[in-house]
Amino acid sequence: MTNHVDQARHRRRPRVRATAAAAAVALLAPLAACGSDEAGGPPTINLYYGPEQNLQQVVDDCNAEAQGRYRIVYRTLPREADDQRVQMVRRLAAEDSGMDVLGLDVTWTQEFASANWIREWTGQRKADVEQGTLAGPLETATYEDRLYAAPKNTNVQLLWYRKDLVEQPPTTFDEMIQQAQDLKSQGKPYQILTMGAQYEGLVVFYNTLVASAGGNIVSPDGKRAEMDEGAVRALETLQRFATSGVTSPSFSNSAEDPVRLEFQSGNGAFQLNWPFVYPAMQEANPELAQQVAWARYPGVDPGTPGKVTVGGYNLAVSAHSKHPEESFEAAACLRNEKNQKFSAINDGVPPTIEAVYDDPEMDEAYPMKETILAELQDAATRPLTPAYQNISTVMSAYLSPPSAIRPQQTAEELRGAIADALESKGVLP
Repeated sequence: MTNHVDQARHRRRPRVRATAAAAAVALLAPLAACGSDEAGGPPTINLYYGPEQNLQQVVDDCNAEAQGRYRIVYRTLPREADDQRVQMVRRLAAEDSGMDVLGLDVTWTQEFASANWIREWTGQRKADVEQGTLAGPLETATYEDRLYAAPKNTNVQLLWYRKDLVEQPPTTFDEMIQQAQDLKSQGKPYQILTMGAQYEGLVVFYNTLVASAGGNIVSPDGKRAEMDEGAVRALETLQRFATSGVTSPSFSNSAEDPVRLEFQSGNGAFQLNWPFVYPAMQEANPELAQQVAWARYPGVDPGTPGKVTVGGYNLAVSAHSKHPEESFEAAACLRNEKNQKFSAINDGVPPTIEAVYDDPEMDEAYPMKETILAELQDAATRPLTPAYQNISTVMSAYLSPPSAIRPQQTAEELRGAIADALESKGVLP
């Protein structure tokens, strides 16, 4: 086992990926563009989006609404987010006109906008997107105070807990740790299960703690590294959590699905994870599922609820599309209120339009919808900067393993590393 000294030494020299500019050069291989038109027919609008089981039904409905003016074709991207991004970066950098509507992870909008790969939403289109859309998801779709995408779906993590073990859910991390230690002393299931491996899941965990402590990783304009007092307190909380004796032995190697499986097996009293765990648990362990309840994510300070980091996808229109007018219309249809409700109920992706949560049809599919909505109304975003991919890489390196964090020292090291990462300005210089 690596001792703390070796861990600290490793943390001062994290291995990071090549610079974004170098990566872009490697990606700029010749690539055949897909044509957007069929001879004599309506324009083809190519939708590039990750796998979503029932999205084709939404596409079919939007095509029916278009009444022959255009036809959306769903081109499925790879399942992994990094692979999705690489494919789109490669084609957009090559000015491929065969891409029209793009499904972007919420962390990519600023990067793609800064590279002039996506079009701004203006006028009535912009007003329509902003109308009724939750503030957190909407913020992820903006760059330099301009709207560059339409939020299609969002997501937040919840606290899942065993109500047969815990009378009242904890409201702070310190309270949760104490409850888990009490359960441990009684010989009961006690572990707090969540994501601690060196990847984006750990960055999201830390970002939530920073926002909950009222801190900032970068400045609000996304141009300067801050790592202020709240960010240091979040490092203290993360290190205290990792060394409290109530995490899983595999915490520093855990990602979302292994965390779900470990909780389903009955090992944990608490789980911090996305809502996908709810239907999965009902199917895999219905007896345990009856004993599981949910609550808002714990905060850092008593009396202050946690501010949870949003996930999700935005829809953008490629700057190289031959049919921008039809592409904007198609994107607006794909994320309208009716289709967000359909996707929420059938594919489990939380809506970005607030009114959808009031629909009675959401009750069965989303019994935790009020808790999700409460978190979304007071949500946190990851640093909004074109250089986010670089920032995420260095952050996950310095935060791993969480038990080796030295709050003040780590904050200083992160401030310098993030300042360097911001200089890359995303995938293209």
